[in-house]
Amino acid sequence: MRRWSDEAWEAALPVYEKILAHPFVGALADGSLPEERFRFYIRQDALYLDGYARRLAHVAARLPRKEQAERFLHFALDGIEVERALHAQFLAGSHPAPEEISPTCLLYTSVLDAQALAPVEVEAAAVLPCFVVYQRVGEWIHARAEGNGRRAADGLAAGSATHADTPTGPKAHRPLAENPYRAWIETYADPAFAASAEQATAICNELAAAAGEETRRRMSELFVRCTRMEWLFWESAWNLETWKI
Repeated sequence: MRRWSDEAWEAALPVYEKILAHPFVGALADGSLPEERFRFYIRQDALYLDGYARRLAHVAARLPRKEQAERFLHFALDGIEVERALHAQFLAGSHPAPEEISPTCLLYTSVLDAQALAPVEVEAAAVLPCFVVYQRVGEWIHARAEGNGRRAADGLAAGSATHADTPTGPKAHRPLAENPYRAWIETYADPAFAASAEQATAICNELAAAAGEETRRRMSELFVRCTRMEWLFWESAWNLETWKI
């Protein structure tokens, strides 16, 4: 039988491609993202992760095998520590108030919270995009940022600018070492994060293999839906989203 994760990723691939094409992600890789937009993103991310850690712990409590539960508890604890370090760096130790939550952040957390009474397979699939999408985006940005540095060096050596292929102009080829968001990039491009994503995916595959066809369908549906939420999250930050009323 084909692995569930392969089917789910194939269904989500068009959304992932739109994520890579999003101006927020491109500017993050280039180092040209305005600080105001990144600060909006990181503050909403802090609010999102407050609930996400609880969702991971909730999944852990429902998983049928002890080793699966232990892994999800580790994900919750490790995620809290890693994100705390990032937020301490980019938010100077401050934490946004709950009432700052954006419409998109509230929507995404509500989608996750709504799976609390769904089968555990579905709830696990809903939290998986935050692993898989961030791992792949982090690795893609890291590769692009490193490539930017190499192209910049080549351009300087040739005595010419080589940034005509990107919309962000001269800043587009800032090397990774000079990227103000280097810490964020390296966090999600880290092999340790990739290992966690692989472990979470493996658990979801184990759950799907023992589940019925309807449950597998719902797992895929939630995986794609939450991948769309990831796109919306970056879109929200790019637009500095506010409540309309």
